[in-house]
Amino acid sequence: MSGYDLFDDPYCYKGTFVLKNRASIRDAAILEAFELEMTALRAEVPLPAGLFTPAHYRRVHYHLFQDVYRWAGRYRTVRTAKAGNWFCYPEHIASNMNRLFKKIALPTLKPGASAADFLDAAADFLAELNAIHPFREGNGRSQLAFMYLLGRRAGHPLNLQRIDRETFMPAIIASFAGDIGLLRRELQKLL
Repeated sequence: MSGYDLFDDPYCYKGTFVLKNRASIRDAAILEAFELEMTALRAEVPLPAGLFTPAHYRRVHYHLFQDVYRWAGRYRTVRTAKAGNWFCYPEHIASNMNRLFKKIALPTLKPGASAADFLDAAADFLAELNAIHPFREGNGRSQLAFMYLLGRRAGHPLNLQRIDRETFMPAIIASFAGDIGLLRRELQKLL
């Protein structure tokens, strides 16, 4: 949570980097533990079905974070960056999400696509989704949950239990700079 670069963030309690939350937790470490616990519990409940649209993606975020944040499932309204890399400005999130989600209609992300074609398309989609970063918090977990649904629909289910944070995080960071090869290899490990 504190890894983001922000100024005067209305999502945080005044004078802190702690996100306003339903439990009124003011300690970042306690909030992080609470968030992990609540999203883990929600992850045990089936993810929402949908038509693989931006609205469906927002429902996935809401599903995971509804117990933690009042704004769960809503696009962020502030500009944000991580390690000096700016994500999509909020005024462009909706149009970029609509553009990106048109790719889901491609044959490479549908049933019948080869695993290789699916992995290429999935890595590209995930890299773009991460660069948009539509939510104030919870993007990574929402991305992976949605990729799980997308892989299952395409006949290439991803086993998220196999994720290795030590290699996955550098791959997602490299994808932000345009190198999706590492991300593709990480997704391949999950097949």
